[in-house]
Amino acid sequence: MSAEAHIAPVPNDAGHDHPHDHGSYRSYITGFVLSVILTAIPFGIVMAGGFDNRTVTALVVMAFAVVQIVVHMVYFLHMNTRSDEGWTAMSAMLTIVVVAIMLSGSLWVMYHLNTNMMPQMNHELQGFGS
Repeated sequence: MSAEAHIAPVPNDAGHDHPHDHGSYRSYITGFVLSVILTAIPFGIVMAGGFDNRTVTALVVMAFAVVQIVVHMVYFLHMNTRSDEGWTAMSAMLTIVVVAIMLSGSLWVMYHLNTNMMPQMNHELQGFGS
């Protein structure tokens, strides 16, 4: 028998029944496979030399990172808009804001470290925007 066959409806606070699928094997395997794919594709892009434009390469890698965060939130943290009276949706919004701050801050710091720590390089030709 599959793991889903043993899942029984669990009443929530409002008295409605919904299937309780937190922690099903299918959910974890799907999340794992998606995570591996979403890691392998940007890794392959970067190892192959990336795109001609560094900005495009960075944006593609960041897009894959954001999609992977959503996959982790859905498949491993079981966040959705229906449970816990919207608290998980609020947690998801906070996570998105924090991730946006971290990504933009990290890129800003790395760009300025490259510019300030490597003054002998010609940044017009090899900078982040080239």
